[in-house]
Amino acid sequence: MDIKDLKIFQTIAEEKSIAKASRILYMTPQGISKIVKNLEQEMGCRLFLRNKSGMELTESGERFLEYAKKDIADYYQVKKDILHIEQRQKKVVDLLSAYGIIRMVTPECIIEFGRRYPDIEFHYREYPDLQVERLFAENEGNVAFSIGEFDEELYHVVPIEVFQLQLLVNEKDPLSQKESVTIEDLKGRPLYIESSQFALYHLIVKKCEEAGFQPDIAFQTSGFSLCHKMVKANKGISVTVNFVFDDMKEEGMKMVPFSDGNYEWKVCMITRKEEEENEAVQCFRKFIQEWIEKIKRGEIIR
Repeated sequence: MDIKDLKIFQTIAEEKSIAKASRILYMTPQGISKIVKNLEQEMGCRLFLRNKSGMELTESGERFLEYAKKDIADYYQVKKDILHIEQRQKKVVDLLSAYGIIRMVTPECIIEFGRRYPDIEFHYREYPDLQVERLFAENEGNVAFSIGEFDEELYHVVPIEVFQLQLLVNEKDPLSQKESVTIEDLKGRPLYIESSQFALYHLIVKKCEEAGFQPDIAFQTSGFSLCHKMVKANKGISVTVNFVFDDMKEEGMKMVPFSDGNYEWKVCMITRKEEEENEAVQCFRKFIQEWIEKIKRGEIIR
């Protein structure tokens, strides 16, 4: 048996069906059945009982699943550990970034880094911010851009920039005439917002719940663009940050600040304290800090 066989066994156990497992694994049911048969022959026992409700683990199958999960987890952890060793030795930057942050630092930043350091191997992956945090905690990548506060006992945290979240409204909306708003102004209003995979969503929902109501979420999305589009059409309201608002340059809309608390969109760069930074990551961190300072001084237009 190998790790692939164990993953197939685990999938069947979780789905309780060879047919469902075959769709997930992109394998034929016949191929999966053959692997199960081989595992049972190798272990000298029945691992599954086949009945009308599907594939049920036997007592031996339950014990085998415990060891299979551990072996699978150990295998992937070793792969990640070795990858990090190789990245450290080979000058690799493996960046996980939350959506929207590259727009904030500008794509030209990454292009210029590649030009300045052609000997550094650069990898870039983009996800919702909470997914970035989860993946980075699971030892994916060696540097991350994300949103929020981070445990400084676990990570080296470099604040990049802090933006105040503001309410985005159509100029025809009565809220556009206000100097500022509170969270209660969202009550009963169709709200277009980033999904629950983003910290912004949880901040706004928490603020609404603290004010005693549930927000009327019309739609959840994976980025700011759709939110801006729906507000422009006067279909509802949203929450945004100024650099996205300026970047989209949409007429007929207005940002209104919140006056009832802290609504921060805090961008940070993080690396793991337990992991020795390679030279490439150190160069990248210094480059990003210098780039942001140039943006703040107006030398680079966002």
